[in-house]
Amino acid sequence: MSDTGPAIGTTWRRAFEAHPSRARAVRSWIIGRVTHPDAPLVGHELFVIVLQGRSPAVEMTLSTAGGRIRITALGDTPLRLHHTHGPGATLASAFARQYGVDADARGVWAHLAAEERAER
Repeated sequence: MSDTGPAIGTTWRRAFEAHPSRARAVRSWIIGRVTHPDAPLVGHELFVIVLQGRSPAVEMTLSTAGGRIRITALGDTPLRLHHTHGPGATLASAFARQYGVDADARGVWAHLAAEERAER
């Protein structure tokens, strides 16, 4: 069985209040859906990046497809360059296969390989 957890080809979506205290809930939500050891950390960093845009809520999306896990954090307001390329982005991109910013700059995403195991 792959490292994605109970289902491959599944998408989960949830809006979280845009407040630093909700970061723990984001990590727990991810842990309950996928078993990749880096997914909670990457999701946390994406959430924190979008928090900086001052949206009232952050919509988190978690998708599994084939050998890939995609985590997306989306807000209502465009993010500035120093948000999407700052320390959180550096950390997320270090643990993810790919990291990027949505075309409208309201969100960030990361891809993790489902079968990879972190050895950090």
